[in-house]
Amino acid sequence: MYNYDNEAFMNNLYEGVYIVDKNRKIVFWNSGSEKITGYKASEVVNKQCYQNILKHVDQTGKKLCLDGCPLHDTLSTGKINEADVFLEHKSGYRVPVTIKSIPLYDDKNQIIAAVEVFTDNRFKDDQYLENQTLKKALQEDELTQINNRKYLDFQLVQAKNEFDAFGQGFSILFIDIDQFKSINDTYGHNVGDEILKIIAQTLQSNIRPKDMIGRWGGEEFIVIVKNNSLKTLNRVAERLRRLSEHSAYKSVKHTISVTVSIGGTVYKKGESIKSLIARADKYMYEAKKRGRNQVIIK
Repeated sequence: MYNYDNEAFMNNLYEGVYIVDKNRKIVFWNSGSEKITGYKASEVVNKQCYQNILKHVDQTGKKLCLDGCPLHDTLSTGKINEADVFLEHKSGYRVPVTIKSIPLYDDKNQIIAAVEVFTDNRFKDDQYLENQTLKKALQEDELTQINNRKYLDFQLVQAKNEFDAFGQGFSILFIDIDQFKSINDTYGHNVGDEILKIIAQTLQSNIRPKDMIGRWGGEEFIVIVKNNSLKTLNRVAERLRRLSEHSAYKSVKHTISVTVSIGGTVYKKGESIKSLIARADKYMYEAKKRGRNQVIIK
């Protein structure tokens, strides 16, 4: 039924490519798909895509594999679909991808399968390709592999200097994992560390290219947002909150989802970085008092 003369070519693509038959059974999964998702072909081939393997969600957190799947629509209508979505990596964190679904026809012009091509959007920014060895030595948090507090301190001073010299406004988000102590007490610190890494990678993978995130300490993170609009800041924060909520740690025994509380604020002319962080921290605690999994921007 399928001719894979181009299989070697597709396995050399950086993009993920997979094919489903008319019954939505996965019949091909290239090496690019393995690299982006963490799933080997042997783990997914011959399974139905609607088994929610990648658990695609959109910007609002809607679960597309269960309702609104672009690939299913392509199989049903022949329409070529393209969308920006967020798949769940095998390790549990969210990866931003652009997907395109295309119908495949037989010689009678009947749809017999569909192919989905997906591109890892983290590779769109040249900053991702910087010298990783130097980055690790100077600025990386050892556990989560995102920016460390020392580098955050440096970047906050730089942002303040840019404001003083050029009027370039900026804001920060203070993010804290909800009930993290309870997770450590219940499941142990090794699981807690894995959840820290999952949330860190979800946040890192889904901030805007011009913004920056780092681990402030413990289960706390700070995002430097290159914008002084409360509306934009709220939109960025809500996006990160939703995607964190839809990330999860998975093991043989447990599937553990967590939420985050976020406080955000805009830098005010003449104030210290210390007062800026204290204000965002205060709003984060207000979010927790309101029931957690909340965003407060002022």
